Amino acid sequence: MDAFPDQGFPKTPPVFRSGKGQLNKLVVHVCYEDAVAYAKWAGKRLATEAEWEYAAQAGKGQQKYYWGNELKPAGIWVANIYQGNFPNQNTGEDGFIKSSPVKSFPPNAFGLYDMEGNVWEWCNDFYQPDYYQQSPKKNPQGPQDSYDPDEPGAVKRVQRGGSFLCSDQYCIRYKVSKRPSTSFTADWDGLGLWLNHIIWNKRRPPHRPWRPIISTGRPAA
Repeated sequence: MDAFPDQGFPKTPPVFRSGKGQLNKLVVHVCYEDAVAYAKWAGKRLATEAEWEYAAQAGKGQQKYYWGNELKPAGIWVANIYQGNFPNQNTGEDGFIKSSPVKSFPPNAFGLYDMEGNVWEWCNDFYQPDYYQQSPKKNPQGPQDSYDPDEPGAVKRVQRGGSFLCSDQYCIRYKVSKRPSTSFTADWDGLGLWLNHIIWNKRRPPHRPWRPIISTGRPAA
């Protein structure tokens, strides 16, 4: 039987196996190392944060939300986020209280689903809050190491997109300007609920990635 290098995974790693009728369910409780291991097994890699940002905004850039500038275009929820009084009363106005199956909401212009809300997504980059103030202007690959002044001893990687627990009363991390991070070993539920589904082929995408937007809400210089 084919084994996954170093991890001893069989042909399909157990954590990513799905039974009949499960193909649209999310893969969750995946730490950064699990995501990297699966990408390697699949012959691919995790996206950089710049690639993720470009893909999430479908190449448009300068939007308030990943899907545009209105929270509810035409009065319709277009992502799985938290509605109601956080954290005591989730009204489920978007149709879901917790995570939703893949393709429950419309794709973006690139045909990508669930780029915002639902569950977090890992990027390959180490986290540094000021990285884009001095990064290359084209195709930034992320810093060489991690540094969070709030937790200077922690090794953190970037995750993007927000989750079903993000609301306008709390993290609002479904907005373009938000750049959260967490320990690369984390795989917990709630705000630590991630699914890596943005994995590029080993070669770079044919487009020029849109540069991520820093927490000021302005494009990085």
